[in-house]
Amino acid sequence: MEYFGKILCISANDLTYDDRPVIIDGKADYSHSRVLDGREPSTLPADILAPIMSLPNYKQLKARGQINVVRLGKGLGNYALVEVATLPVRFRERIKEKYGEMKVNILRDWFAQHYVMDAKARAFYTRFRFDNGEALPPEHISEYTTNASVLQAVIALLNDTKILRKAMQGGSVNWGEMAGAISYYQAEFGHTLPLSTNRFKARVNEFKELGYECLISKKFQNQNKRKITYRIERLVLSLAAQEQRPYATTVMEMYNQFLCGELEVTDLETGEIYNPEEFIDKKGNPIVLSEGSIANILNDHKNKALLSKEHDSRWDFNNRYRPYHLRKVANFAGSKISLDDRDLPRPMHNGQRVKAYYAYDVASGAVVGYAYSRLKTKELFIDCMRNMFQTLDRNGLYMPAELEVEHHLVSNFADGLMNAGTVFPLIRWCNPGNSREKRAEHFNRTKKYSVEKRLQTNIGRWYAKLEANRPKEEKVYDEFNDTYKVKTYSYEELVADDIRAIQEYNSQLHPNQKKYPGMTRWDVFCQTQNPDLAAWDKHVLYRYIGECTETSIRQNMYCTVQYQQYRLPSPDVIEKLAPRNNKVVAYYLPDIDGNINEVYIYQNDKFIATCALLERYNEATAEQTDADHEAYIEQSKYVAQFDSMMKKGKIQKVAVVSKKEAQEIEGVDVKPVVVPVVNDEEDYSDFMDIESIKERARASV
Repeated sequence: MEYFGKILCISANDLTYDDRPVIIDGKADYSHSRVLDGREPSTLPADILAPIMSLPNYKQLKARGQINVVRLGKGLGNYALVEVATLPVRFRERIKEKYGEMKVNILRDWFAQHYVMDAKARAFYTRFRFDNGEALPPEHISEYTTNASVLQAVIALLNDTKILRKAMQGGSVNWGEMAGAISYYQAEFGHTLPLSTNRFKARVNEFKELGYECLISKKFQNQNKRKITYRIERLVLSLAAQEQRPYATTVMEMYNQFLCGELEVTDLETGEIYNPEEFIDKKGNPIVLSEGSIANILNDHKNKALLSKEHDSRWDFNNRYRPYHLRKVANFAGSKISLDDRDLPRPMHNGQRVKAYYAYDVASGAVVGYAYSRLKTKELFIDCMRNMFQTLDRNGLYMPAELEVEHHLVSNFADGLMNAGTVFPLIRWCNPGNSREKRAEHFNRTKKYSVEKRLQTNIGRWYAKLEANRPKEEKVYDEFNDTYKVKTYSYEELVADDIRAIQEYNSQLHPNQKKYPGMTRWDVFCQTQNPDLAAWDKHVLYRYIGECTETSIRQNMYCTVQYQQYRLPSPDVIEKLAPRNNKVVAYYLPDIDGNINEVYIYQNDKFIATCALLERYNEATAEQTDADHEAYIEQSKYVAQFDSMMKKGKIQKVAVVSKKEAQEIEGVDVKPVVVPVVNDEEDYSDFMDIESIKERARASV
């Protein structure tokens, strides 16, 4: 018996071999028997000398597939091997009676007892140097030392004739059994010796003749490496850079066809046609490259990056090969806000996904603005900006110093809102396709796997490395062959779940508890604001992110926006309006409750004024409250200011006569007439006194 790899086998010849005597001249001849082993024939039972099974029986079991023939007896020197475990029990018992215990293998046990690490081999490979002075890498030193130690054990076995004769049953060396025994210990010893019979035998004989150096791979700093010139390497890379992304074998075939003149290669930039005669050695022979040489060229670190730049997307190339910057997170909240869009992972009923846009504070990691939409449009970005400034306004915070955005969606605002110095002091445009650069990308992942996965179901990606992050998907085998069973949700439900996740995410402890002990992300955002931040001008900001509507100035006092009246801060503002034009554009931003406290009016893109909400008062005196009194006084003040402006700007009255009439009356003695001064201006001072109003009301009753 022998091992084929780690499978215990018996040859088909041993199964069908007949050790029974041949009768020659009336005498029993046992010379052909192999199981006597020095024993007298008379001491052996007759059934031991008989075959385990007949040859027809073997062929029948093989044809029916009832036994596993792991190796066919084809080829020179090969013989069929049958897996012992697949034989019927009755045959395994007869094998045990005839050949002994099946679990005992002389070669395997001998190698297990006599294998020792060759110290001389380790010293040789450690001191070995190539022609250029380079040493062997540590992993190759260990590999070659192990291989040498195994071969030394094989040679020692070949020199031990007693054990060898017992293992080979007195026959010649069975290299197949030898290689099988060695392969059993491949995992234990860690050797990389060939396991095929012929190659293993050749390696043993080569080691006996040449010693340690023959184990060093010829591919390691071999002549093929040195004969590959820069021009050959560039040609191979050009062939590999084809859009079809050819395999190394295909590149080798194209290169060899080019050398034979069967393939023409042309430089598309210069129009040069490559000449095969330029790719020859000193003897004039074509420099033929093996598949291994081609693979070495293509797997060079620099060449892999060059090929990736040609074959892969910009995102894949950046994330696999392109170096990236290492940065430190900001120390103060508000120093930098990073914005990014994403699709919520769970689908709506129509199969589409909700589009979300987030604004993250980099120092705290908190979400300070968010917006949702069914479509990814520029309005999604504007809605997120509105939400962010509603949050800042509600918490009394200042203008962020820097915004980090991508070109997608935001590029439409590059000349206005996103122009550095217009609204925000600094704007950072991230490179397209470089998700690692944008801080918001990292926060999106943290939010997804730390909060969303815990609060929601089916969160993850089907190709995630971690099995726990792969959502359940069941394919529907219909005529489209691209449908999956996935639970769907309404738009409102998905938005509500995500807002809840944002609140949970912001209330988590900040990841850097050493720097911010006991503080949540939201605490860090509110309590560690950059002291150098400046207040923001709402009339400038709302022109870009606010709602707007066209309206008119009525009675030189107010304009109407969303069915509410907003009063000019002063009557003098009407002087800023263009002649014969009382139409203006009002910009505003409702607060979180939908209230509009003030609007900012523009005319011809010029800021006019900030208009506060005009509060009406109850005209019934008996029902008036303090708020009504306050509203009455404010309106009365405005009217008084208007009257004062009219008084100050009173127009001087003049008499107009023709020149002829003036000459006729010239010289006439005219006596001066004293005209009493009449004050035609109404006095509103009484109306400014609330008590006076009440007294007059009582008197009228």
